[in-house]
Amino acid sequence: MEGVNEVIRQRLSSEVALVNQLGHYIIDSGGKRLRPMLVVLAARAYGYEGIRHQLLAAIVEFIHTATLLHDDVVDESELRRGRETANAMFGNAASVLVGDFLYSRAFEMMVDVNSMRVMEILAQTTNVIAEGEVMQLLNVHDAETTEARYREVIHCKTAKLFEAATRLGAVLCDRPRAEEDAIARYGMHLGSAFQLIDDVLDYSSSSEDMGKNVGDDLAEGKPTLPLIYAMGQGNKAQSDLIRKAIEQGGYDMIDEVQAIIHETGALDYTCKVAQQEADKAIEQLTHLPESEYKQALEKLALFSVQRKA
Repeated sequence: MEGVNEVIRQRLSSEVALVNQLGHYIIDSGGKRLRPMLVVLAARAYGYEGIRHQLLAAIVEFIHTATLLHDDVVDESELRRGRETANAMFGNAASVLVGDFLYSRAFEMMVDVNSMRVMEILAQTTNVIAEGEVMQLLNVHDAETTEARYREVIHCKTAKLFEAATRLGAVLCDRPRAEEDAIARYGMHLGSAFQLIDDVLDYSSSSEDMGKNVGDDLAEGKPTLPLIYAMGQGNKAQSDLIRKAIEQGGYDMIDEVQAIIHETGALDYTCKVAQQEADKAIEQLTHLPESEYKQALEKLALFSVQRKA
């Protein structure tokens, strides 16, 4: 991962000062680096001993960072990882444009990899992520959003990049397509579990632990699984209140909504679904030989549902 971070620092450089400043601000903001770590672990789990996985991991991190910059502008977020968002610090225009720079730099780096398969995977992945963002936008303030529609959004918006990261490790090692698909499914299930717990933490954690404001999803009118489940399980008054909160957005009803979420067991249900996803992820690793890297992949799946931030 130190090698990955060095590639990120080298390839982030630009002759435009603001690109450097804003890019380093978001890259150095204390993220978990889970997605690039998955590229590294998957490659090592298949026995890879070169350094090209570091470039692929950096590409994945650049794509992820670009999505964060664009997400925060769309969501009008002011806090991420305990710090002001880039758009709050530098403005929306700068955040969008530097996000574009990171996307284009990522594709420039893909050319250096000299693999049409890598280009195919990452081009399709960025497309699906963009579609997921649009789907989420269509669901905002829509209290009729179903669990199925919600699951489709998190698969596209979050899990797809996890899926691509692990698939790239197998592609780098020229593994058979069946193994490539299995490790990709691991990434997909892991990413789904990770997002589900993110949505739980939005109603159960503190701003200090999460690094963002509690109830941001509700304030933005996002019907995540805890809300969808609580609305379906609550009585008419409870369901009507959550419906109103989703449609209106804001923080005015956050205390009442949190109370209903706890009363209906919505967080327990969402955690249960996340655990199922983590279990499915681990099941996809049976073809891998035993190694510290396989163990790390298993531990990541467990971490995804046990974390508090």
